Amino acid sequence: MDWIGLDLTFPITDPTWIFLLVLLIILFAPILLNKLRIPHIIGMILAGLAVGEHGFNILARDSSFELFGKVGLYYIMFLAGLEMNMGDFKETRNKALVLGLLAFVIPIGIGFVANISYLKYSVVTSVLLASMYASHTLVAYPIVTRFGISRHRSVSIAVGGTAVTDTLTLLVLAVIGGLFKGETGGFFWLWLVVKVIFLGGFIIYFFPRIGRWFFHRYNDHVMQFIFVLAMVFLGAGLMEFVGMEGILGAFLAGLVLNRLIPHVSPLMNHLEFVGNALFIPYFLIGVGMLINLRVIFGHGDALKVAAVMIVMALTGKWIACWLTQKIYKMSVLERNLMYGLSNAQAAATLAAVLVGYNIFLPNGERLLNDDVLNGTVLLILVTCIVSSLITERAARKVAMDDSEPEKESSTEAERILISLANPNTIEDMMNLSLVIRDTKLKDNLLALNVINDDNTSDNLRIRSKRYLEKAAMTTTAANVPLKQLTRYDLNIASGIIHSVKENEVTSIITGLHRKVNITDSYFGMLTENLLKGLNCEIIISKFLIPVNTIKRIVIAVPPKAEYESGFPRWMEHFCRMGSTLGCRVHFFANEKTTTRLQAWIKKRHKQVLTDFSSLEDWNDLLVLTGQVSYDHLLVVISARPGTLSYDSSFEKLPRQLGKYFSNNSLIVLYPNQSGEPLDSSFFSKLYTDTETQHYEKVGKWVYKWFKKS
Repeated sequence: MDWIGLDLTFPITDPTWIFLLVLLIILFAPILLNKLRIPHIIGMILAGLAVGEHGFNILARDSSFELFGKVGLYYIMFLAGLEMNMGDFKETRNKALVLGLLAFVIPIGIGFVANISYLKYSVVTSVLLASMYASHTLVAYPIVTRFGISRHRSVSIAVGGTAVTDTLTLLVLAVIGGLFKGETGGFFWLWLVVKVIFLGGFIIYFFPRIGRWFFHRYNDHVMQFIFVLAMVFLGAGLMEFVGMEGILGAFLAGLVLNRLIPHVSPLMNHLEFVGNALFIPYFLIGVGMLINLRVIFGHGDALKVAAVMIVMALTGKWIACWLTQKIYKMSVLERNLMYGLSNAQAAATLAAVLVGYNIFLPNGERLLNDDVLNGTVLLILVTCIVSSLITERAARKVAMDDSEPEKESSTEAERILISLANPNTIEDMMNLSLVIRDTKLKDNLLALNVINDDNTSDNLRIRSKRYLEKAAMTTTAANVPLKQLTRYDLNIASGIIHSVKENEVTSIITGLHRKVNITDSYFGMLTENLLKGLNCEIIISKFLIPVNTIKRIVIAVPPKAEYESGFPRWMEHFCRMGSTLGCRVHFFANEKTTTRLQAWIKKRHKQVLTDFSSLEDWNDLLVLTGQVSYDHLLVVISARPGTLSYDSSFEKLPRQLGKYFSNNSLIVLYPNQSGEPLDSSFFSKLYTDTETQHYEKVGKWVYKWFKKS
């Protein structure tokens, strides 16, 4: 196309423009994916489909996709091995081995029969396709870490079983790949077994020792990063050198090096960052460019293949988990948790289908045809959704069973950090910290001001000193010591997060974000980043009257709030506040939660004046408009996405507060959680923040529709 003198033709073949467009897809696709609640792995594949020859034919799948695709494939398999926590494997070794063998043998067995009898595939094709049913990826593992149950027995069994299953699956893949790379006669099989044992033993024995020597000798993060990459590709290269598939070597490298690379470390951050920012998305886009939707909807074979793949994968894993449950007399809840974790197909499945797709039979046909390639996308989508839903439900029940709602406050020493940014709110936030603090502790208050480290930092330093002095005046008047902190950082949220971790802070007090323009969110980007990066208690406050003039505290408590690990802490805070100010604390909650609230107050704070009212449906929050006066303080106990008490109705909370409670003093509190902070930016997580809740919504809607009809 000649446009204003520019020769623009599709598909684009120029490497510069190809790379630019891929980067733009990687940059903007996640924004759209989060809106549509599509798992990232599927979204990037769909993006590749859209720009490929079977879509709008914008990009040509040139050699860069071959190169980055292979690197991305090795990388995703390496991360799959690296993210497996094998520390607990020793305790559950036998159970994990049994689950791993069953999760390998049963899907392959029933899958092979179905592929031969129903799909009419050859023996080799049927074996390779059946191995895809056996493999799985710990897509839902972040869910169990979020609920703080990653050390639970069933989780450890599932993680150990994954290592066993994926290793055996990749071994099958490597064997089949080797069949088409060399002669199968003579001593082929004997020589193949010898090569696998020798190389596997070499990687398992030497790689950790070489890694330990290098890390002890060289402390530079760049050198460590390059070294790890070199080991990954050395493992892959050695496997390919002897005629095997390199992904087995990359996976084994991840398994043996994960003890040398802590999950919370700069090196792990660098590895995840590079992979998730470039290599893995590039690989997924390249996969998407091979997909042809016309094949799926053009005739019945593709949908038939996809249906068989999904049924075999789901059924095989369920039988394996059921048998493991019966053998070791485990509970149904443990079985569901194992099934949820071992159900999702992703990394190894993609690896297998691409290897099979690129192998040509003597008759010119592919070992795994277009039907299988397209069916794999549907398989990944369905299993990832099912895995996330089952794991979330099971993990929530396990966390609730393991929780002790009426336990004493954590033995962790209370440390409250007040984030100072607006001079008009300093006095109110300091007064709030004084009325909720534990008076038995002397050094539990910290005031922080983060300075943007740029050219204007000299002026900001003077301002910071003024803010901290104002905060100190308030605490000095109450004869309470205050630790003053000034931190330089290019990002305010990052400065607060690092200060919280360095000072072992248990609670943060911050002011409500001042909305400047229409695009601003109610809480602001700072608060949203703090919620994603920290699991401690966060108190967002807005006071229209002085704290000491408050006559009543009205607290809206969501269902299941008593199961959160942060329940005792915020109860202590507001009971102290009510006792100090001499005002009544009025709780609105459902019947079950109210019972727990009353029991806790009776045990800990009998002297506090309390009232209790029913709030059965959190969607009825607006009934509080008639209960909150100007001299009252409205407290809303919220929750982070994915936590025990989180409800989808929380998404409406900012709009409701801004519209109906703008003339009230307000606190929105996010309790501390026992699990890991939620970080949804990595493609390796493969799912979005609240997708499970939205899947449940869709499921309920479909159920109601069928019920009516």
